Amino acid sequence: MPPTSRQVVLATRPSGMVDEETTRLETVPQPEPGPGEALVRVQYLSIDPTIRTWMDDAPGYLPPIEIDAVVRSGGIGEVVASNSDSYAVGDTVFGMLGWQEHAVVDEGGNTAQVIPDGVPPTEALSVFGVTGMTAYFGLLDVGRLQPGDTVVVSGAAGATGSVVGQVARIKGAGRVVGIAGGPEKCAWLIDELGFDGAIDYKNDDLGARLRELCGDGIDLYFDNVGGEILDTCLAQLAMRARVVCCGAISAYNARGEAHGLTNYFSLITKRARMEGFLILDYLDRFPEAQMEMFGWVADGQVRHAEHVVEGLENAPDALNLLFTGGNTGKVVVALGS
Repeated sequence: MPPTSRQVVLATRPSGMVDEETTRLETVPQPEPGPGEALVRVQYLSIDPTIRTWMDDAPGYLPPIEIDAVVRSGGIGEVVASNSDSYAVGDTVFGMLGWQEHAVVDEGGNTAQVIPDGVPPTEALSVFGVTGMTAYFGLLDVGRLQPGDTVVVSGAAGATGSVVGQVARIKGAGRVVGIAGGPEKCAWLIDELGFDGAIDYKNDDLGARLRELCGDGIDLYFDNVGGEILDTCLAQLAMRARVVCCGAISAYNARGEAHGLTNYFSLITKRARMEGFLILDYLDRFPEAQMEMFGWVADGQVRHAEHVVEGLENAPDALNLLFTGGNTGKVVVALGS
């Protein structure tokens, strides 16, 4: 009997959270690599908020996932067959492998990067991968961190936000404050990651706590959530502040009218700057950032957490964790052997 492979496809476009009707688990013939291609057995999936935006039929920096197509996502796996000089059997690779047990990669349209020996797969997806690089370049290149800055980061207990705060501290920020949901996450930020302060947006008065912890205003705000939290932080900006727009997770599942910004005028009165970015613009500079990150992780200056969900069939539930606050750190799906 020919070998088979499982995959999760987009069955219908979601309205709000992903549910049991959104995706479909299928068993298909295992693909075979053609000339110049390699077959990868997928081991880990990177679960990122942007996957939810790709499910919508809306323009973006990548086209929407087509109905009945495999759900797009980054992943790591082992090369198990190869007709390519770029990939050897046994290589561990990272690429857009998708929610499936096997994927075909090549040197062209679906290129994968070979991961150096000794790098744990979950770390290659998190602190050394796209989320860690997003934190690095968003903070330093887009945010232009200056020594002594008061830095505030939302989604601070997530994969990107947790690294932002630690890199800010390493690079000389005067004060680092994280915004997260729940006392446990806030305690983790302060006790384990070295944040100077943490605000529980679910239970605290966000504006009052920002005034308490950032008495002279926010010099650099790294925004992962958008919505009301962004609006509140805009009212607390210091002169010449920088606002880095990395994500808007509060709106990805929203239906109906989104929360508008009422404090945008602070950008005028404070002569501030608000700028968005995509990590795709920095791919050629990953090696320089990864080398620095390797050093910080090795000497304990940067800590990280991975929230591992077992089983391909549970990938939709893993995606929803990002929107319910059920995770701390990077969400990864382990497919097993």
